[in-house]
Amino acid sequence: MNNNMKKSILAFAVVGMTLSGAAGVYAGSKLQKINAYLNNQISIQVDGKTYAPVDGQGRPLAPITYNGTTYLPVRALGDVLKVSVNYDASQHLVQIGSPSSGTPDSDTSLTPVNYTNAQMEKIKKAFAQFESFETPYAPQQMVQGDTFKMVGESGDGVNLIFDHMTVTISPRDYAYDYEGKTVTLSNGTKAKWYTPSETPMLSFQLDDRFVTLSSPDGKLSSTQLEQVAVTVAKLK
Repeated sequence: MNNNMKKSILAFAVVGMTLSGAAGVYAGSKLQKINAYLNNQISIQVDGKTYAPVDGQGRPLAPITYNGTTYLPVRALGDVLKVSVNYDASQHLVQIGSPSSGTPDSDTSLTPVNYTNAQMEKIKKAFAQFESFETPYAPQQMVQGDTFKMVGESGDGVNLIFDHMTVTISPRDYAYDYEGKTVTLSNGTKAKWYTPSETPMLSFQLDDRFVTLSSPDGKLSSTQLEQVAVTVAKLK
């Protein structure tokens, strides 16, 4: 199935990205209540093979029938058709496929992250909380226009938070229990895109730990995150 056909199919799919987490965003005048039906009678085939869509937690998703039209979950279809699907909550925008040229997301220019001495000390202290995991790692570059804000440790990892990106470094492989799309980064590293909720995440192993990148506000494209991913390294 070629890319144009894939995008044509997705264009008619519902923007049913299981956006439960963004329900508050839609609480406005443009949110219209309807009566629709989960249509479990409809089955789906992709390239002649039966396909049962699921959400990020592996729960089955059923087509929705409304006013004689059947809607399919676009996120799940994007995964099986290998077409990226992203949701920008700030703009109420569903992005299917690669951004068009000339948009901010198409800019993949990177710039060095110049951590201050104070930020470096906080990063080192965050990693020092974990036994046998004390060596600090962090992105060496970021997308132009982004800014490093803070570092914090969770129960099993360190979170490096930027304006438009979060980088989590942990001994735990968060992506293990999820289906996803395997990609090869520019340095040859195998990485995995997966979507546990509404935000796509990129995960890969680096030495004795796992790195996970995401753009919670949807400002960064998958290409931009993949480029930043290869710059994650030990801090000197």
